[in-house]
Amino acid sequence: MDDINLGVPGPLLESLPDDGDGARQDMHRAVEGYNARLERAIEAAENDSEAAAHVLDLIEHFEARIEQFHAFVPELRAWGQSPIFAIAWRNLYADLIEQLYQHEWLATQLDRERNARLVEDGIRLSDL
Repeated sequence: MDDINLGVPGPLLESLPDDGDGARQDMHRAVEGYNARLERAIEAAENDSEAAAHVLDLIEHFEARIEQFHAFVPELRAWGQSPIFAIAWRNLYADLIEQLYQHEWLATQLDRERNARLVEDGIRLSDL
């Protein structure tokens, strides 16, 4: 298994306004925490499949956060506030998912795990 090390993309940080230093620090701290969580999960896993299951749990967390921040954007605009920070966080979580899928061994395992969960939940393509 390769080491997985997530990072905050530079262009995302550059897109933040000048008064966004707090958000920059928060993003770095959040990603450090996710890196630590990934490291613990992968070390505890007995095989690639089990590691992928833990990573998929994290991806599902990221997807929920994307939806949450995406929902904030129109709400903030309606109140006349800038949604730049909500957009930045949403984009950060999307980029973290992309970074995880860039690991070839993990991408294959993640697809298998996601499909297994669909079948386990009783969802079939014929049900869609």
